[in-house]
Amino acid sequence: MKLDIIAQIVQILKDAPEVGAIEIRRGLFGAWSSVRVSKAGHGNTEGAGHVIVSQPASASPAPSAASSSASSSAAAAAAAAGPQLLEIKSPMVGTFYQSPEPAAQPYVKVGSRVNAGQVVCIIEAMKIMNEIESEVSGVIREVTAQNAQPVEFGQVLFRVDPHG
Repeated sequence: MKLDIIAQIVQILKDAPEVGAIEIRRGLFGAWSSVRVSKAGHGNTEGAGHVIVSQPASASPAPSAASSSASSSAAAAAAAAGPQLLEIKSPMVGTFYQSPEPAAQPYVKVGSRVNAGQVVCIIEAMKIMNEIESEVSGVIREVTAQNAQPVEFGQVLFRVDPHG
């Protein structure tokens, strides 16, 4: 997706306080691309004014708008409250599986150490099993998705403590 289009989407989101997120999916001849632009903390005042732009791992990176002082103070408060956990999010819509086969052990569980590039789960989309790799290293502190249940694009699957 072109950067000027993403910039326009960011501006629309900033100008419309009642809109919390915009997601656009485009496909041509089997090649799909998508972009999701959302306001952090939508529905509460902690992250008001912060805009997040995300794309699937296979897409090119997109710019994100600078955060406001409200989100900066919220981040400082979160850092003081405890360890900052990193999130592994779903890069697609599909069905989440913790293991390669129903009777097999899960790839990871709470307390497991993961390295960047390590397979952490499978997401089935259109009868294709997609291995999802961690983009971060650390210790799994939370598994937020349920085995064999649907997940959405951008949904948090795992929370990882990078210092653990």
